[in-house]
Amino acid sequence: MKNTFRAIAHLKANTGKNQALKEALLALIEPTRNEPGCLEYILYEDHATEGIFYMSEEFENEAAFDAHIQSDHFQNFAKMTDELLADPVNVVRINRVSN
Repeated sequence: MKNTFRAIAHLKANTGKNQALKEALLALIEPTRNEPGCLEYILYEDHATEGIFYMSEEFENEAAFDAHIQSDHFQNFAKMTDELLADPVNVVRINRVSN
């Protein structure tokens, strides 16, 4: 298995901001997928709890992930997080152990 940078980001919407957060996250998908080194960028919403989102991310390496964090589209999203999020983004780095 290739050693890539893989993470799951957990995001919880502020009260009344579910749709706004969802739209802001969806707006990240296309530009992020077009970044050099992006292998996967998929948004999920919790089945049972509206306003809880998970972003599954895979990049060729940590440098590609770091470049993503510095991209204009991500920095624009970061400026909205105080308004949109109930809690800070929780990014959990994971390692793949099976095919």
